[in-house]
Amino acid sequence: MLSMIGLVGGLVLLIVLTMRGWNLLVAGPLCALVVGLFSGMPLFPQLVGEGESNFLTNYMTSFSGFITSWFPMFLLGAIFGKVMEDSGAADSVSRWLVGKFGIKKAVLAIVIACAVLTYGGVSLFVVAFSVYPMALSLFKQADLPRRFIPAALAFGSVTFTMTSAGSPEIQNWIPIEYLGTSPYAGWEVSIIVAVFMMIFGYWWLKRMINKAVSKGERFETRKTDPVIKDRELPNPVMGLIPLLVVLIISFVLHDVLMTSALILALLGGIIATYVINRKYFSNISKAISDGTIGALIAIGNTAAVVGFGGVAKAVPAFEVAVNAMTSIPGSPLIGGALAVSVIAGLTGSASGGQVIALPLLAPHYIDMGVNTEALHRTVAISSGALDSLPHNGYVVTTIRGICGESHKDAYGAVGAVTVIVPLLGLTIAIILFSLGLGIGN
Repeated sequence: MLSMIGLVGGLVLLIVLTMRGWNLLVAGPLCALVVGLFSGMPLFPQLVGEGESNFLTNYMTSFSGFITSWFPMFLLGAIFGKVMEDSGAADSVSRWLVGKFGIKKAVLAIVIACAVLTYGGVSLFVVAFSVYPMALSLFKQADLPRRFIPAALAFGSVTFTMTSAGSPEIQNWIPIEYLGTSPYAGWEVSIIVAVFMMIFGYWWLKRMINKAVSKGERFETRKTDPVIKDRELPNPVMGLIPLLVVLIISFVLHDVLMTSALILALLGGIIATYVINRKYFSNISKAISDGTIGALIAIGNTAAVVGFGGVAKAVPAFEVAVNAMTSIPGSPLIGGALAVSVIAGLTGSASGGQVIALPLLAPHYIDMGVNTEALHRTVAISSGALDSLPHNGYVVTTIRGICGESHKDAYGAVGAVTVIVPLLGLTIAIILFSLGLGIGN
């Protein structure tokens, strides 16, 4: 009982502190400590036998493991965004998009840019780094409240593209290992759900922005914003080429190198930006330096939350919660979706929710004769809902590390389009699969 109180209390405390703007390098381990203490977890490795769980080892293993896996991508992604910004390429592309879509469609342009990159295989974190300079320029030109930029970036990255059929993102690939399906599992239902999320989510996002504008909110320039004015900008095509380089390299090499393909893709994008736009740079050394600092801040914040998940997964209450979620009676699709969603919410990770739940769910449901394609798509979509609570690593990185906003100002819109919209899409998917659509073809 105490362990469950600690698990739930630690999670609630982490969300509250995150919303109040606490430094996550302090809030993450503090809340993890609450979880560990309530479960009687020893604090240090010297107090337990070799290989046994303890607070310090569990937290730091998860913390450092995330940095080991993702630092090259964070670093190169941040530098790529900065060189696009400093060369004027981002501003040039944003002005071109305004010309094509119209200033009233600035938000749509950002969503489309994120969606194309995400579906092309570029990491969600990197997409935010890459598109943010353009998003900032577009919001400035359209005079829209900048606190909605994180929502626009997140909506285009972690909703209708991340968990859709054919997506190269890991959230769509993890179920393959456990269910023996393909990335295109349940594609008929996936298309319907993706279209719904895209249309409804965009309408809701625009409604929130328009409501804020009607109340007098406008774009507020900051001293830290890039100043690109009274200067010659590269041709928009020259600004698009680096983005295409990233997209093409990541797509071509994804099956062979998986996430490591992003290292070559981003490096290619940085080199392409310099080679074709080098005469337009203001201060490339400063751009690289700023990108490096931004990457360190972003990955540090994210790793702090991942460390919390490392401790949470090791306490007895977590196993109890997982067992309860994976033994829910009724429709296997509902049980699977609920289990993955709740676990993803506890760990702040969509992929984490799948990796923990599927080894338990898959054999049981396969023996029951559940359609694996329907289960694959349901699990994928459900993983992208409650994972986006305030403590989620991507959410923290995008709101704070990249956009420089506070959770208090920005998370309302982010939560609406990344939690509520996917939950509605999940409901539609379960209903359609239950009616037999996309099953037995």
